[in-house]
Amino acid sequence: MEYTKKIILEDGREYLGRAFGADTERVLEIVFNTSMVGYQEILSDPSYTGQAVVMTYPLIGNYGMAAADYETETPSIGAFIVREYNDTPSNFRAEKTLGEVMKEYGIPGISGVDTREITRSIRDLGSRKVLITSAETTLEEGLKKLRETDIPRDSVSAVSRKKTVVYPAWNERFRVVAIDCGMKQNIVRSLNERGCTVMVVPWNTPAETIFAASPDGVFISNGPGDPTDVPETIATIRKIMGRLPLFGICLGHQIISLAAGAKTYKLKFGHRGGNHPVRNLITGKIEITSQNHSYAVDPESLKNTCLRATHINLLDDTIEGVACWEKDVFSVQYHPESAPGPRDSGYLFDRFTDMMEGGEKTHA
Repeated sequence: MEYTKKIILEDGREYLGRAFGADTERVLEIVFNTSMVGYQEILSDPSYTGQAVVMTYPLIGNYGMAAADYETETPSIGAFIVREYNDTPSNFRAEKTLGEVMKEYGIPGISGVDTREITRSIRDLGSRKVLITSAETTLEEGLKKLRETDIPRDSVSAVSRKKTVVYPAWNERFRVVAIDCGMKQNIVRSLNERGCTVMVVPWNTPAETIFAASPDGVFISNGPGDPTDVPETIATIRKIMGRLPLFGICLGHQIISLAAGAKTYKLKFGHRGGNHPVRNLITGKIEITSQNHSYAVDPESLKNTCLRATHINLLDDTIEGVACWEKDVFSVQYHPESAPGPRDSGYLFDRFTDMMEGGEKTHA
């Protein structure tokens, strides 16, 4: 077996493998994802900007890529690290291979590495910088590049839409302004299905512009990076809170919490995958959820805000949802719009429409 690609970690570990996708070198943050399906949605989720994703499921690429399944038009993931890459997909919907799409968007990939060992390393030592490079790069050269290269912190501005886009619902009941911090397209689909015409606006749209649109509610999306890197968005949400129904997902959850006066912190290796159990504190039910985030809300800091925890992660007791019913505000850390699944949490979009309609605020 001829090795053509290599990854080098900050602690000096290196792994040789075979290249697929784009032939390019990058310094990224290494993370892992435990999903068994959905690599196309992962590839096209803007929240993975600047990250090299290790897929724990061993076979990737076997069902190809379909145009209808993208979460964004321009994938911005940093890289894919997989055990086995399949370049001959068997799926009647497939239009391109994963490698072809990655090459088209300049995304490197490496296969044939021990993804189990790498995942254990991330769990033990945490997410950290990784160099995706040629097999000829020496360890000394690689470590030097890792030391000298910083991972950009302006990811939200890079992936957010630059202009307002409207997605009409054929059965319009509500008009929603969605603040795009790196929004997945299935969020728009989920809102459209419930009669919401969605006006998607850039991440730094001021509150006055949103109020001028006279929406029935405001949504704030998922996205990449540290929530404290977008003070403009936090300031906008602070002005909106209490004046319009407000729903946030993932990064949007963190931004709502910061706007209310809470704090966030970075997790050791984050939550990524479609199999995270979350307890709904209102009903006591357990939801299996899809997740993708590096940061969490500090539970102690919530005590000084109007927000209260509504959901808890059963793996590590981190906050997975908050609400301030008096101000028509709620958010979740996980992804109720998850595609391809699980779909345990789709009721949250119904809660948002009920809130805009003036219905019961605390229903499950």
